[in-house]
Amino acid sequence: MLWLAITVLAYFILAVVFLVDKYLLINAIANPKVYAFLIGMAGLLVIVLIPFVNFYIPSPVQVVLSFSAGASFVLALLWFYKGLKDFAVSQVVPVIGAFNPLITFGLIYLLSPNKWTLSFYEIFSFILLIGGSILMTVEKEKSVTRLSLKISVIASFFFALSFVLTKYVYLAQPFLNGLIWTRIGGALMALMLFVIWPEIRQEIFKQKNNFEKRPFGILVLNQTAGAAAGLLQNWAIALAPLIFLAFINALQGLQYVFLLLFSIFLSFKFPRILKEFISRKIIIQRVVAILLIGLGLILLSFK
Repeated sequence: MLWLAITVLAYFILAVVFLVDKYLLINAIANPKVYAFLIGMAGLLVIVLIPFVNFYIPSPVQVVLSFSAGASFVLALLWFYKGLKDFAVSQVVPVIGAFNPLITFGLIYLLSPNKWTLSFYEIFSFILLIGGSILMTVEKEKSVTRLSLKISVIASFFFALSFVLTKYVYLAQPFLNGLIWTRIGGALMALMLFVIWPEIRQEIFKQKNNFEKRPFGILVLNQTAGAAAGLLQNWAIALAPLIFLAFINALQGLQYVFLLLFSIFLSFKFPRILKEFISRKIIIQRVVAILLIGLGLILLSFK
């Protein structure tokens, strides 16, 4: 199960990227549309691979699938960042962590002509992973509202759609060729956002000075690490059987486990970090979440 090891590594790197973003690269861009645009355009960097791979133009159906997969991912980011901007993390992330794998399952059963089945151990593992992911991020003090639920479900749908369409791309194309075409699709969607919303252009120019004040070397290194994690996640999608795409989503709870462990380690030098991530009231909740995710990972690994 190489895809499982690659997924774990991807979420490990994403946890590091998140930590650096939060504590070193301050003055973050506040507009979610700008975030989605920048990440979508950054995907074009994969075109540097074209001279080194057997790049070709796939069938029209595959071109549409590739563009749709990339565009869905950018739209998912747009709604995800909007949710994080308007609501607390604990009002958005747990909902996405619950709905994303479930919607992925639903799309697979809807779009796939084959009948896919899971064993009892795999179903139990899936439930444990989702439950652990929710426990890692939910906070009782901040309940989900109707609007935050709506935004989270929309983001979940586009994330799931992107995952499933990307898998169908990799079923018909070599990994790197499919990766390039999906990233082109994401860039086209980003350009569409750029055209539709002039505020994106205004925000980018306004943020120019903020970028110049940041430690440029760390910024580039961190974004490169994020791109590498995205590449690993796509590789896992390409390797995993279709029915296991939902498990890649459910395993996202590992990212928050790694984040918590990093925070505990760094708290010896920076006590404020641990204070922001955990309190005495929820430490048992986090421990239970880690145990659930760990057990789910063990069952998935051996069964």
